[in-house]
Amino acid sequence: MRNLKTLLCLILIGALSACKKEVVVENKNKEKQPNIIYVLVDQLRYDALGYAGDSKAQTPHLDKLASQSMNFTNTVSVTPVCSAHRASLLTGKYTSSTGVVVNELRLNPNQRALGYILTENGYETCYIGKWHLYSNCSDHHAVECAYIPPGKHRLGFNGVWKSFNFHHENYNSYYFEDEPVKLQYKKPYEPEAQFDMALDYLDSASKKSNPFAMVLSIGLPHDPWSSDNVPAKNLEKFNTVAFDLPPTWSDTPDKYMDRNTDLESWLSYWKPNIPNFKKVYYAMVNSVDEQMGRLIKKLDDLKLTDNTILVFSSDHGEMFGENGRVFKLTFYEGAARVPFLVRWPKKITPGTTDALLNTPDVMPTLLTLCGLTDKTPDTVEGMDLSHLCLGQSGKEPEAAFMQGMGHTFQWKDGHEWRAVRNKRFTYARYLIDGKELLFDNQNDPLQTKNIINDDNYIGTANELRQFMAKKMKVLNDEFKACTWYKDHWVDKDRNIIKSAKGVF
Repeated sequence: MRNLKTLLCLILIGALSACKKEVVVENKNKEKQPNIIYVLVDQLRYDALGYAGDSKAQTPHLDKLASQSMNFTNTVSVTPVCSAHRASLLTGKYTSSTGVVVNELRLNPNQRALGYILTENGYETCYIGKWHLYSNCSDHHAVECAYIPPGKHRLGFNGVWKSFNFHHENYNSYYFEDEPVKLQYKKPYEPEAQFDMALDYLDSASKKSNPFAMVLSIGLPHDPWSSDNVPAKNLEKFNTVAFDLPPTWSDTPDKYMDRNTDLESWLSYWKPNIPNFKKVYYAMVNSVDEQMGRLIKKLDDLKLTDNTILVFSSDHGEMFGENGRVFKLTFYEGAARVPFLVRWPKKITPGTTDALLNTPDVMPTLLTLCGLTDKTPDTVEGMDLSHLCLGQSGKEPEAAFMQGMGHTFQWKDGHEWRAVRNKRFTYARYLIDGKELLFDNQNDPLQTKNIINDDNYIGTANELRQFMAKKMKVLNDEFKACTWYKDHWVDKDRNIIKSAKGVF
């Protein structure tokens, strides 16, 4: 009997040992989640890049990156302005659901945001650069506006934090960490110092077992476009390049534009200065390219390239006088379309897709690429397009819905619009007078001819109207005047307390 018991014990120990070995093997074979680096630049047009066909652009590193990436050529910004885009990017929601209807509002922190999902699932996080979701005052340099304290207003980015809310002085500027104390960069040129921070972080993160997620939010090539706001070495590269007014320039500014509609200023300031502004802009883009080259090399040196998802994109574009407009916040191509490159050598085969990628789609797409599909919050309103990143066929958006909620930063009515863009057409409608516009982007890429009253496009116009109406109904987007949101969604201190989906 004793021998039988001994035999049974030996069998049991052997079985347990075998199970343990299987677990060990299984853990060894378990694929590590990819790292994420999301480089978000500011005000970069979709076409001001060499790989996009611009012969004036000097972007060799980004051109190479594009050749190694899935290039989403029909990417739009849901609301082509700084804060609204960022809120949508980090929450997966449309602007009517984040409540960020103008800049200089404080996003309600009660969000199931991207940072939370990544942190909760083992990711180390790092956020470097512009935030622009915390300010509720006009003095951007005041500590109470520029400093984002640790906690809920960082939306789950609980790791390394070297950020500020808003500024675009590229020299001798500052950032904050976890105390309300302005810290000076180690180098005078902010973008270079920020990329230095990113490279230092990679050195540290590469030694840890957990995956990391880093957002690098760079202010270039946002205005001011003055020669002292960009390195001379970059500016000199464009000394012999001719920059002109755009072919769609008009001596009369678009009356629906939210700023710069004074005719005298339009002709005396913008018309003579746009060519030189563009020269500085292209120098800034070249500077971005240089810094991206450093980042890409560091990934190679640390052998992080293969299992790192590297995204390069922008929050919106810049009109530079096209269609009677400057700056952003419009459905016209120059402002609405942005670059979007996704590289992951281990999984993504380089190529292009003309699928319509909108800002709310980014969060669910990234989460699925990271193996976190089931962790995507129910509050996300975008579509998961990860299969397109991987070169697979599958469902894609019929069109992209965009929302112009009012003025860029003031409570001022008269500039509200909604728009729908599919692979060929852009349809838009203004609130103030109901004016509709329809552009055939294939046959009229400069959007010079409004064909809304052309009998040949009645069916197209109706289809896009119906799509817009359906989308607005789903989102509970009531298309109100800008000041209505001030009275209903924001408190007296410019804190967002409500959106189209209710109280936060």
